[in-house]
Amino acid sequence: MFTVFNLLISTQTPNRMSHDAEFQKVAEAVRNWKTRPSDNENLAMYSLYKQATVGDVNISAPGITDVVASAKFKAWSDRKGISKDDAKKQYIDLAAQLSPKYA
Repeated sequence: MFTVFNLLISTQTPNRMSHDAEFQKVAEAVRNWKTRPSDNENLAMYSLYKQATVGDVNISAPGITDVVASAKFKAWSDRKGISKDDAKKQYIDLAAQLSPKYA
């Protein structure tokens, strides 16, 4: 299935769009997917997005009773040490992999 997302990814070259601009366009496309990825896929996308935009986790761990926040915190903290640029690349690659399923 060919989508606008695939067109965006397939037509980009390093000279045509900056890496940051490509990341922003892909993130916007992901927010508009028709269906939500699985919990594990969603956590992977979330953690890469946070690592790409914020860097290493910079907040305190949530309480153990908040299961969703704890899962998000753990997923993000597991990305510690990945550069923002590498996280953007990984996010774009993962979005391209998941797009046929959810876009």
